[in-house]
Amino acid sequence: MNSVRVLIVDDHAHAREATRVILSEDPMFNIVGTATSGQEALEFTEQWMPDLILMDISMKGMDGLETTRLIKLRFPYIKIIMMTVSDDAAHLFEAIKQGAQGYILKSLPPSMWLEYLRSVVLDEAGLSQEIALRILQQFPSTKAQNDPVANTLTPREREILHWVSSGLTNRDIAAELSISEQTVKNHLKNLLHKLQLENRVQLTRYAIEHGLASDQLYRP
Repeated sequence: MNSVRVLIVDDHAHAREATRVILSEDPMFNIVGTATSGQEALEFTEQWMPDLILMDISMKGMDGLETTRLIKLRFPYIKIIMMTVSDDAAHLFEAIKQGAQGYILKSLPPSMWLEYLRSVVLDEAGLSQEIALRILQQFPSTKAQNDPVANTLTPREREILHWVSSGLTNRDIAAELSISEQTVKNHLKNLLHKLQLENRVQLTRYAIEHGLASDQLYRP
C-alpha cells in the first residue's frame, strides 16, 4: 500500500523524537512533520493533510482531546491515535467520543507500537472491552427494531458486528468463524458501506446502539 503520512503532536521534545525513531523503523510510515501544541497541530494538519495523527492526550494550553475534536470537525477522514502514559479509561473514552480511532500507551515496546498502528491504518484494530462497555452505558440499545438498515443485515454481517464489538481483530474474527481474513475484510467493507460508517470504532458504537453487540459486554 502507499506510505502513510504521519503528523506527530506532543509538547515534549524527547517524546516527539522517541515517536519519530519508532516510526522510522517501518517504511510504511512517512513523517511529514511534528507539532508542539494543539494550535500548531491545527495549522499543520491544514497545511500538510496527513493520513494519520499521533496526538499526545495531555498538552499545555489546548489539550489533545480538544485538538482532536477541532480537527475531526474539519477533517473527519483523518485518523487520530491518542498517545498517553496512562490507560485511564475516562480520558480514552472521551477521546473516542471526540473522534479518535484509538489510543496507544507510550510505555509499550516499539514492536507493539508498529503492529498496532499498522492495524489501525488497515482498519483491523479492535476496541478494548472497557471502552466498549462505556459506549454501551452512554448509548443504550433501544433502536434495533426501528432501524430499517439494521434489519437488512445478513446473519453473517450480524456475526461480524458481534465480534467487532467484543474487540477482536480481523485475524481473531476469522478464527472464530473459520473463514479467511480477506473474507472478514470484505464483510467489514460491505458493512461500512451499508451503514455509511468510516471505521471499527463507529461500527462498535453502532452495534451497541442497535442491540447487536457482543454479550461479553454485559458480563460483570
